[in-house]
Amino acid sequence: MQKLQLLQNQFNPTSDDIFFHIVQAPPDPIFGIANAYKADTSNTKIDLGVGAYRTDEEKPYVFEIIKKLEKEVVNDPTLNKEYLPIEGLADFNKGCQKLMFGQNSPLIASGQIVTAQCLGGTGALRVGFEFVKRHIPGDVYVSKPTWSNHNQVIERAGLNQSEYPYFDPKTKGFNCAGTIECLSQARMGSIVLLHVCAHNPTGVDPTEAEWLQIADVCKKRRLVPFFDCAYQGFASGCIEKDVFAVRKFAELGFQMIVAQSFSKNMGLYNERVGAVHIVTSNKDISARVLSNLKIVIRTICSNPPAIGARIAAKILTDEKNFNAWVEELKTVTGRIIKMRTLLKQELDNLKVPGNWDHITRQTGFFTFTGLTPEQCDLLTKQYHVYLLRSGRMSMAGITSKNVRYLAESIKAVVQNK
Repeated sequence: MQKLQLLQNQFNPTSDDIFFHIVQAPPDPIFGIANAYKADTSNTKIDLGVGAYRTDEEKPYVFEIIKKLEKEVVNDPTLNKEYLPIEGLADFNKGCQKLMFGQNSPLIASGQIVTAQCLGGTGALRVGFEFVKRHIPGDVYVSKPTWSNHNQVIERAGLNQSEYPYFDPKTKGFNCAGTIECLSQARMGSIVLLHVCAHNPTGVDPTEAEWLQIADVCKKRRLVPFFDCAYQGFASGCIEKDVFAVRKFAELGFQMIVAQSFSKNMGLYNERVGAVHIVTSNKDISARVLSNLKIVIRTICSNPPAIGARIAAKILTDEKNFNAWVEELKTVTGRIIKMRTLLKQELDNLKVPGNWDHITRQTGFFTFTGLTPEQCDLLTKQYHVYLLRSGRMSMAGITSKNVRYLAESIKAVVQNK
């Protein structure tokens, strides 16, 4: 992880410029790619760094059900702008629990799940790790690689990080043996950050059988699972199947933490709609956990915004709205899945050197292409294809119109022509 480089012990309280000692921080790599793409005047440019859904016309997409419900919320004369409770909108929190753990989850009925509305998935992670720091401090095991912001959020919470080997560059798949071996040696009581589905940045997820192996080692080492669920519905296209891991761990009796986001699967990016769940052993402990969780939230943002949560709640608590959302989500995820198939077909038709089966084996927004940093640089400089140097490619930036050019560009850099 690239850490912020600051000049240490250079602050001079007698200086006229009290900020002189601060050095320029490096730009966020993903937002840096977005800015470079916008500045490029080429008519063949492709943005494969984008972490938001795009239509086949390369346009941002707003769910039709979201448009409808947003009007209802804005025009509701019974609503006001008063603060929400610290833990957020009650209906939203209840809906989040059912979506994550199941409509008939015994954990919900028994009061074993503490839920608080947060500022998107990142806010849920930040609140969750701050709670960990205060109440169950320990080392945090993070997949190698992981979403870059995970490392920064955990660091800012003041927790130590270790990596477990997740991606196998040879198979371009999940390194289950390496993960199990590493976690088998983890310090008892450590926290393990797990991606629920559509792993970012690799697009590689454990199978159901592999999830059971992970659960087994977590039980043996008394490891605390901390799930990040940013893409429910975007892996398989099924919102139930995509949270298999969370529900299985819950069924096995784990006490755990789950960060949940609606940025992608409802398109509520700038409304910052998310939640954190903490699963406890009983209702009495849940009450104590909530009281302390509220202190964490109070010191970070006091309380969350209302409009996005009200829109999401109308989906999560109304069967008709929920079904409309699910159908629309299937259409959105279906395009992502189709782009994987088209890209692989083009690569195979062009006889691009190497095996590209991993493109369709991987799931979700992103794929780990296996391209080297140098090949990625060449793609950007010569072919105006913007992606991370790690080889991570956003499938949302691929369209039926640019997929052929993308495959031709990949062929050129692989053959270094």
